[in-house]
Amino acid sequence: MVSWKNILEWFGFGASAVVHGGHGHDHDDGHDHGHTHGVIDPSIATTEHGIWAVKWSFVLLAITAALQLIVVVASGSVALLADTIHNIADATTAIPLWIAFVLVRRPPTRVFNYGLGRVEDLAGIAIVLIILFSAIVAGYEAIDRLIHPQPITQLGWVIAAGLIGFLGNEVVAVFRIRVGREISSTALIADGYHARTDGLTSLAVVVGAIGVWFGFPLADPIVGLLITLAIFGIVWQSARAVITRALDGVEPGVTDEVRHAAEHVQGVKVVEARARWLGHRLHADVAIAVDPTIPVSEATRLADHLRAELMGHLAPLRTATITITTPEDANGFELGTGAHDHGHDHHHAPKPFVVESELAKGRLCHR
Repeated sequence: MVSWKNILEWFGFGASAVVHGGHGHDHDDGHDHGHTHGVIDPSIATTEHGIWAVKWSFVLLAITAALQLIVVVASGSVALLADTIHNIADATTAIPLWIAFVLVRRPPTRVFNYGLGRVEDLAGIAIVLIILFSAIVAGYEAIDRLIHPQPITQLGWVIAAGLIGFLGNEVVAVFRIRVGREISSTALIADGYHARTDGLTSLAVVVGAIGVWFGFPLADPIVGLLITLAIFGIVWQSARAVITRALDGVEPGVTDEVRHAAEHVQGVKVVEARARWLGHRLHADVAIAVDPTIPVSEATRLADHLRAELMGHLAPLRTATITITTPEDANGFELGTGAHDHGHDHHHAPKPFVVESELAKGRLCHR
């Protein structure tokens, strides 16, 4: 007997949906695994098995969408058209990944000193625009059918195409969830559960076709309009994620994790932490304060220790540029946590001292 707990776990809300892994600390990684397109999650992109899973997901969803598209042309169902666009949008998530691993792996040049990581952002923006245009077309067709109802044909095939869409998404869901658990990728598991919920939109097509079968022709465009609204929601989430990345935005949890990593290095205090994405790789700039009395070799050792901690805490981190300062210099940073607190906000003036030379003689003091 199917219980409520089984249903929740099927949609990804049960305990079995949780992946335990990482570096031994229980921290929020700062990633929002929402239903977005055009942004590559590093936990997938940096794992060969994850890339393999995404490629096969693309193939399965592309086949599903192609079969549905044939029925769309034959039947004229706008609900099936919207669902087909939805599945095509899901399949296109593999496109920026392919671009990333063709271009991003090229070494830096004299012109592109940091490589071609920004190509992923351009690809993401292009995908969002394509999905937006497709959603507008699907919405227009659904509204036009509401205003000017037209009979749809091949209802049996429409129902079959809806079931194909459901089964195709369910196969992809099981595949992504299984591989995601093998590589401990929360993002890939989340994508699997998203594919499972997407299968419900395909079942909505079946409901619309049954409604038309029983004499309610507006059921098809109504379902098509509802699916279109869901696609617009995906466009909004995806656009926010892509534009944030393109403008060097990061999740707040990233800089929090940088500061946490510093807590594992005795004698280091983070004054300022900045990070940005370059493709699916993270780059960090960290200013730290150390004891000014220690030798340079010891300060360098602390910086290397911090860099190792950062690499262990942030899996997608590629480079970490660490600047060493002293507690007195740290007062000049506006974004720091305050590596050294003097109790006031101005610098200490030097004590008066006597100058005596061929050019000058007297007592020098600060005014």
